Amino acid sequence: MPSNQRLRDFGVTIGTLPPGQSNTLTDVPGVRVGHTTLIRDANVRTGVTAIWPHDGNPMSERVYAGIHCLNGYGEMTSRSVIDEWGLLCSPVLVTGTSNVGMALHASMRYLAQRYPEQAREEIPIALVAECDDGFLHDHLTFALTEQDVWAALDGATSDPVREGCVGGGTGMICYSFKGGVGSASRVVETDAGRFTVGVLVQTNFGRRGRLTIAGVPVGQEIADLKPEDPTHDGSCIGVVATDAPLHAHTLRRMAQRMGLGLARTGSAASDGSGEIFLAFSTAQRIPYRVPGGRMQVTLLPEGSYGNLMLNQLFEAVVDASEEAVINSLLAAETMTGRDGRVVHALPHDRLRELLAK
Repeated sequence: MPSNQRLRDFGVTIGTLPPGQSNTLTDVPGVRVGHTTLIRDANVRTGVTAIWPHDGNPMSERVYAGIHCLNGYGEMTSRSVIDEWGLLCSPVLVTGTSNVGMALHASMRYLAQRYPEQAREEIPIALVAECDDGFLHDHLTFALTEQDVWAALDGATSDPVREGCVGGGTGMICYSFKGGVGSASRVVETDAGRFTVGVLVQTNFGRRGRLTIAGVPVGQEIADLKPEDPTHDGSCIGVVATDAPLHAHTLRRMAQRMGLGLARTGSAASDGSGEIFLAFSTAQRIPYRVPGGRMQVTLLPEGSYGNLMLNQLFEAVVDASEEAVINSLLAAETMTGRDGRVVHALPHDRLRELLAK
């Protein structure tokens, strides 16, 4: 099965806004993504994905950010810091549940080594988010190392995001098919300028019968090829990046819209899932030290009825989130993991037949 197929290769587009050049998160200028994928022996099916908000030092050049939790049975470190300050001060790491401690430790050591003078004064609590990859991966291997995390951080590029069974998405399951990393983007033309919205998701959620692709009840039509645990609830971590000048409060509202995109694919945010979403803006960098104690900030307005600019940005998040989830399914390949467990990829040929109807 080809692993480089995306939803638009099936003749399907979501919404009316155009995508960016690569239709991935890195269409937002300055954003970089890197993966470390661990597939070893029979029991290791995990990894980590690193996202840099820009090409500078995130400790001294923070960016506005906001977080929304749709259902909270999951973890995203630095969440209380962002809720309080509205600032993202580190790269973002997305991984499996058992790797959170190592990813946090490794990323903070990475920042301390790369920016030693600043780290001696204050090192931020790095942002690490997780989904449970324990169906295919043996948690007790504790396979992720500091070197793996650093490799993802060092290897991050502005190239189109690799999708499917890579990085943190290696062991993920989505709608009882193989899930993983997915991405998409949208371009919004406004009176204030041209802005890009990019989305990256790590998909590990959903019950098969609810899977919907472009309005087609795919999960009801393809009811076979299920793993041993068809009731898998799972989670989804989502990241939104934009170059639109938005404050933390507005970015929280942007993050909130990711839930609407997931809902279109069939998500009901089950009781045992963790859908946690981060949104950040690269439009301006907030310095750690501000000469004179005062700075000017440019923002798009909000709070007016019929705010077309903000409505378009919200629409971009919803559409890109829906497409990113489906892209994660289409890029993923069938995987055998711990104890011989098999999770099948979404069959492309059968999907084409359903969409053609």
